[in-house]
Amino acid sequence: MDVRNDMLSRVRNRREGFSLDQAFYIDPEYFKLDLDLIWYRDWLFVGHDCEVAKAGSFFTVQVGDYPVVILRDSDGQIRAFHNSCRHRGSRVCTEHRGSSARLVCPYHQWTYDLDGSLLYARQMAEDFDKSQFSLKPVACESVAGYIFICLADKPAEFAPFAQLMQPYFAPHRLTEAKVAFESTIIEKGNWKLVWENNRECYHCAGNHPELCKTYPEAPTVTGVAGGDEDPDLTEHWTRLEAGGLPSRFQMHESGQFRACRTPLIGDAVSYTISGRPAVQELLSAGVSQERIGALLLFHYPTTWNHVLSDHAVTFRVLPISATETAVTTKWLVNKDAVEGVDYDLDTLTHVWMQTNDQDRRIVEENAFGIKSPAYEPGPYSELHEGGVMQFVDWYCRNVETRLTTGAKPLRSVA
Repeated sequence: MDVRNDMLSRVRNRREGFSLDQAFYIDPEYFKLDLDLIWYRDWLFVGHDCEVAKAGSFFTVQVGDYPVVILRDSDGQIRAFHNSCRHRGSRVCTEHRGSSARLVCPYHQWTYDLDGSLLYARQMAEDFDKSQFSLKPVACESVAGYIFICLADKPAEFAPFAQLMQPYFAPHRLTEAKVAFESTIIEKGNWKLVWENNRECYHCAGNHPELCKTYPEAPTVTGVAGGDEDPDLTEHWTRLEAGGLPSRFQMHESGQFRACRTPLIGDAVSYTISGRPAVQELLSAGVSQERIGALLLFHYPTTWNHVLSDHAVTFRVLPISATETAVTTKWLVNKDAVEGVDYDLDTLTHVWMQTNDQDRRIVEENAFGIKSPAYEPGPYSELHEGGVMQFVDWYCRNVETRLTTGAKPLRSVA
């Protein structure tokens, strides 16, 4: 049986409410299918508008085998291109981020404009047509300060996500924020284990002492039931929506993305040990209500987010191999906030730096145990792990659909 049929059989025969078979977490061939079926077809969060604030500013990402550069062009439009020179395929932008009026391939100095068009290719034949060798574009969309890309030839419609997300995030003006700090860690575990760990707080009390000072463990907060039966949540939503902040739990029918506001514990207003603000300058002058808690956004397979009154913490997940995942965390603050004056960097980042490292160890121990020949799928907690079950259901549903539609691989990019 080939790997596609093997995966399809395992998806169709999996036991509901249980973790996946071992191959989904450790098999390199399954990982390649994950790239083709999920990562090369879905919209992926890559960064923020404020990271490419000026024309010529850029950053790069690696999605599986695809290097991509994201930039702002001379007209102010955010664009994405395959970071592969049309001459012989070398990466054009080799730095993580930078700024340049033109994109120049370091190999033979082929030079591209910010719209991707080839401007200069030295000593080519007289009949060489530069217009046929522009950088290949990648679908790119921006909403409320978040940049998404899609590697598919025919991307899924982006509008449903934008319509759900925009009202929640627009008041926080993340387009005008700045990244105060960025951290990337490599977790030695499959990307699905990273997500499964994120989608429950069953493990929080025993592993996250810093986070648990402000973030509630309640299953209604981390789950997918909606929270209407939780009086604390509904009171929180009613109060904030009376002040003009969309807050109630909303999840798209596909199960891929959702947003809601959740209260923090007691009088806490920020993810700090004390619960007091980490930044003296509000993230947005348009959001001045007290105790807004955290605005949570999840979008499979790349991002979860926490937006508070004083700062935002955004997370990006990118797969490296069957057993390695890169998790990038960014702390965003008001663009006018000054480090050492309006905020102390250690106070701002301490809780999530600790939490991320704790989660890394959890995922790695989980991955280590799954490698055992004795491993077999175990039952999720219906009370605490509804979010995990929903994620696994989303993954399996998409894998099954895409394995059976006979979709062709993506085009060559170099």
